[in-house]
Amino acid sequence: MGSDKVSGRGQGLGKVEVKLKWDPSPFGESARHLDIIAATYSVDDPYGRPVYVVHTESRSPDGTINMSRHSETGMGFGFVEVMSLEFDRLSSAYGRVVVGVAIHQNGGHRTFGDIANAGVLVVEGYRQLLTDDFSQVADSTAATIGEFTRGASGAWELRELVKGFDSDPVHFTAEMGSIRH
Repeated sequence: MGSDKVSGRGQGLGKVEVKLKWDPSPFGESARHLDIIAATYSVDDPYGRPVYVVHTESRSPDGTINMSRHSETGMGFGFVEVMSLEFDRLSSAYGRVVVGVAIHQNGGHRTFGDIANAGVLVVEGYRQLLTDDFSQVADSTAATIGEFTRGASGAWELRELVKGFDSDPVHFTAEMGSIRH
């Protein structure tokens, strides 16, 4: 999709799902654990500190962004982790949401190149908005995958934003949306 913006049927995006898959660790190795993370930014400061961050252990204060499925091992059965984002219900106080994926580093240093069959899919209903296999960020431990922005009309759009980082999940949440792309 490149850097083209994607929106839905003229009125912008509604309910979007970010789906993550990866294969489990080889026998005898510690579990490989990836997480979807979303950082929400205010209209007044879209590149500052996130107003809130949603990940495995949390959801947005109003319930518009949450994890509907979570895995700590991968499983190898397709998309095992899912985050739902309801842009049609998100407060007008928010103008930007950056979504990324981070690899837990508790089993030793791991990059996307070390994770078999990793992939992310972003859909709105049955419509595929973005897909990626993390090959372009193979040496990274975390990566942004997309940036959702609210346009002047109030409609939400998605821009593919696959960019690698070398940080653990905690540090990644602080830096994932601070750099202008």
